[in-house]
Amino acid sequence: MVTIAQAKKLRYGQVLYHKRNKNADGSAQRWRVTGKPKTWKRNKNKIRVPIKHGLYTHDAITQHNRHLLQTKQPKRRKKRK
Repeated sequence: MVTIAQAKKLRYGQVLYHKRNKNADGSAQRWRVTGKPKTWKRNKNKIRVPIKHGLYTHDAITQHNRHLLQTKQPKRRKKRK
């Protein structure tokens, strides 16, 4: 999980790993930060960080979905046959 403090310190090009979505080989999806974090003065817990996966998939980390990403690469699971 990415905390609010970690999200505020993210920089362009840093890689985050999705907890649920996996690639075909079983490794976690990699998402790259594509902009600087936006914060609000009125609400310190509100944040928006633009991220990208692949060529065409764009999204943003917000206070609602930050629990789905992590900064460390998780251990790779073996495929079930």
